[in-house]
Amino acid sequence: MAKGLYHTNLLLGIILSLITGAAPYSPMWWVMGTTYSTSYQEPENIECTSIPGLQNDKVLTFCESNRQMLPSVAEGARIGIFECQVQFQGRRWNCSTIEGDESVFGNVLNREIHHYFFLNSFTGSRETAFVNSILAAGLVHSISRACARGDYLNCGCDRPNSDINIIPNDTWHWGGCSEDVRYGARFSREFLNPQDVTVKARGQMNRHNNEAGRQVVLRNMELKCKCHGISGSCELKTCWWQMASFRKLGNILKVKYDSAAEMTVQELKENRAKKEFLQPRYPHFKNPTADDLIYYQNSPDYCEYNPEVGSLGTVGRECNRTSHGIDGCELLCCGRGHNTQTVVREERCDCRFVWCCDVVCRKCQRIYDVYTCK
Repeated sequence: MAKGLYHTNLLLGIILSLITGAAPYSPMWWVMGTTYSTSYQEPENIECTSIPGLQNDKVLTFCESNRQMLPSVAEGARIGIFECQVQFQGRRWNCSTIEGDESVFGNVLNREIHHYFFLNSFTGSRETAFVNSILAAGLVHSISRACARGDYLNCGCDRPNSDINIIPNDTWHWGGCSEDVRYGARFSREFLNPQDVTVKARGQMNRHNNEAGRQVVLRNMELKCKCHGISGSCELKTCWWQMASFRKLGNILKVKYDSAAEMTVQELKENRAKKEFLQPRYPHFKNPTADDLIYYQNSPDYCEYNPEVGSLGTVGRECNRTSHGIDGCELLCCGRGHNTQTVVREERCDCRFVWCCDVVCRKCQRIYDVYTCK
C-alpha cells in the first residue's frame, strides 16, 4: 500500500471516530483503513456496516448516502496531513506520522494510554487545534474541487452571483466553473460535527477549530478571469471563483496557530447535570472570532522522547546550524548540542537545453555537512 494512502486511511479513521465517539486510536480503525483501501477506487463496493466502529446510526446513514464521496474525504485527509508536515517541518513537533501506529500522529493528541489502546481523551493543545483546522479545511477543499470537476451527481459548480460587481469599469460576465465551497463547508460540518450539542470542553474546542478551518477556505476565495477578444485584447472577461491554493491556506492557519487564543474550562450545572464551557483566559484580550484557533491546555515538551504525551523528541533531527530561529540547532536541539556529519549526495548539474524539447544534465557528486541533534 502506498505510504500516502496508508496515512490517509488511518486519518480517515480518526475523523470518523470523532463523530462516533468510539475510541479513535484502537486497532479497529486500522482495520477500517485496510477495508477502505481495498475499495479505494470503487467506493460503491464498500459496505458501511462492515467497517469496524461505524455503529452509530447517524454515521451509518451518512456513510450510505455519501459512499461515492469517500475518495474525496480520503484526499482531504491526505492533503491535510501533508500540509501539516510542511508547515511544521522546522519545529520541535513536526506533525510526524508514525509508521505502524494506528494514531497517525502518535499520542500527541491523546495523553492517556491503557495497555495498547488509546483512550478517547484528546489534549486541548495548540497542535490539536491546528490538526483539526487543517483537516476540516482539507475536507472542504477536496470536496469542493471534486464537485467542480464533475465527479459527483449531487454537486457541481457554484451559482454565479450577478449582484456582485467586483471589477468596476470592466466588461465582464460570470463564466467557467466557480468552486462551490458552500457545499464543501456544509459537507464538512455534517461529516465532522456530531449532531447533538456537546457538553465537554474538548468537543467545543473541536467544533470551533473545525469551523475555523472551514472559514479560512471560505474567506480566501480568489476571483479568476480569462480574457477574450482579438489578439488577446481582453474586450471581454469571463470570471469565476476559485479556492486559494492549499499551501496559502496552510500558511494562514499556521499564523493562526501562532496567535491561538488560550481558553479556560468552566463548569456550569444545568438540571443537575454538569456542562463544560470555554471562555478566554485573559478577559482583557478580544474574544476569538470564528476563524481564530483556540486551545486550553499547554503543549507537552517535545524535546525529549516521551510516548505518554506523544513526543518523539528531537534526537537525530536535522537542524540548521546558521539559523537563530526555531529550526536552528540551538533551539531545535533544546540546548543538547548537535553532531556534524559529512555526506556525499548525487545531484544533477551542468544542465543544458537541447533543441527541441530536452534538458540534458550531468550527474555530479557534492559534499555537504549535515547537522543533527544530539
